[in-house]
Amino acid sequence: MPFDEASGRPGRQPSLNVLGGLLDTCSVNPMTGFFRNGCCDTSREDIGSHTVCVVMTAEFLAFSKAQGNDLSTPMPEFGFAGLKPGDRWCLCAPRWQEALEAGVAPPVVLAATHAATLEWVQLSDLTAHALGRPATS
Repeated sequence: MPFDEASGRPGRQPSLNVLGGLLDTCSVNPMTGFFRNGCCDTSREDIGSHTVCVVMTAEFLAFSKAQGNDLSTPMPEFGFAGLKPGDRWCLCAPRWQEALEAGVAPPVVLAATHAATLEWVQLSDLTAHALGRPATS
């Protein structure tokens, strides 16, 4: 069993973010993550790689809906209230890359974005879209 340095007990190793630190929580309201634990953690079962912590924008929500993934419409039968601009959410890394190429990538919370994201997306692209980064002209 791997050693969990965070707790000092045997178990799963702690997840790391794209900056090399411990993975921060992305959002618990709305509850997000492949495991619905608030973190953009991943595993082999996470085929979509829900690893990028983003802050939703109206432009991205419209883009995602046009691509066939409607994240803004409530689906109460699944306990999903729908997302709105400003909500944080664990987004699939390939979808973020697709949005980047379309010019509508939402801002990224680097400390809450899982290191596995780097299998799909360049760190320089994530950093260029980091939350709180000043706009360049």
